[in-house]
Amino acid sequence: MTSELNAIPTGPDRSFWARVGGREAFETLVRTFYAGVAEDEVLRPMYEEDLEPAIWRLRAFLEQYWGGPTEYGERRGHPRLRLRHQAYKVNPDARDRWLRHMRAGVDALQLSPMDEAELWDYFERAAHSLINNYDD
Repeated sequence: MTSELNAIPTGPDRSFWARVGGREAFETLVRTFYAGVAEDEVLRPMYEEDLEPAIWRLRAFLEQYWGGPTEYGERRGHPRLRLRHQAYKVNPDARDRWLRHMRAGVDALQLSPMDEAELWDYFERAAHSLINNYDD
């Protein structure tokens, strides 16, 4: 029997997180993304040696943003994306590489066209907003 806490809402108010597959979908998205980052000569140096903490942070952030569990905010507070990325050189090349790896993650989900467009629009806007450097 499923408890109310574990029940996935149904109907028109169902969250994006639940609609696209919940934790499993976001785990697939983030692990596919980081598989690309792990091999990327520009992005990889921006992360600690062990990628697991970064995997948790991104998954938890995205889950919370898209209507899932709120453990990101409970453990880390407000996302402050621009502030948290300020220490890194995020130029157009880094943005494009990030988007290429995220595209692989989104594609791995095989979402409906409507859900895919909504998710991809968010990632494109977020990536563009984090550029903080225009040097090569």
